[in-house]
Amino acid sequence: VTDADLDIEPGSSAVGLVAGGRYRVETLWLGLLLRSGNEAANALARLGGGADGMAGGLRAMNEQARLLGAYQTHAATPSGLDGPGQFTSAYDLALIARACFDDGHFRRYAATREAAIPAQPRQRATAFTIDNDNQLLYHYPGALGGKTGYTDLARHTYVGAAERDGRRLVVTLLGADVLDQRGWQQGAALLDWGFALPHAASVGVLVRPGATTASATPSAAVPPQALPGGASGADSAGRRALAGQLRTASYVVLALGSTVLALGFLGRRRRLRAAGRRPTPRG
Repeated sequence: VTDADLDIEPGSSAVGLVAGGRYRVETLWLGLLLRSGNEAANALARLGGGADGMAGGLRAMNEQARLLGAYQTHAATPSGLDGPGQFTSAYDLALIARACFDDGHFRRYAATREAAIPAQPRQRATAFTIDNDNQLLYHYPGALGGKTGYTDLARHTYVGAAERDGRRLVVTLLGADVLDQRGWQQGAALLDWGFALPHAASVGVLVRPGATTASATPSAAVPPQALPGGASGADSAGRRALAGQLRTASYVVLALGSTVLALGFLGRRRRLRAAGRRPTPRG
């Protein structure tokens, strides 16, 4: 971990890594996903960017978003802290989350409830443990994990996933209020609604990777029925039942980059493995 990795916005969340410390990649992932460690996100992006460092990591994130068909997403910071020109949509986050939870490594990291951050004797830093702050894991049967988020521009954000009887659902919240319910509680309500629907019920379709082109506009890339107000038929009653309980936004300036980072970095790890190399942390 370098001094540049620790250069994060004052008051933003950090896991407690130290400059000069040497940590396993898995530890960086756990620090990012369990405790929103912005310095861990910076270190992962730098590592994932290879010779181009953090800038290369950001490019990989945005390239991966396009590969997934997430054309309403542009990451400007590795951690998801507010940055110039950064945005996403609830639809794009669902695309990204689907790909994340298809990856066994990501599922294991996201479902971890407690992790140890090792001591760094040379920096006189003692070991400590961290807990997963995503309460969905503790209170929702079948929860796979997810990610909380908050910035001044994005407000409260949340991505969560659960699986029951072989059926996996993902929920995304942007621009949410938490006056009556926390983000994970609103996510749990949406998951309850989704699991209560028949298996064949749908309020839209998530495109498959490669199904859209870079020339697609946001309105073309997103099925109209996936946007607010697009529900019809049997599921419209379910939506009305949620009205007043949940407040979501389909397209806002967002600073929740962890899932985009996840796909960009995990994709690079696979390419390195295929070439017979393993990414090595640089301190």
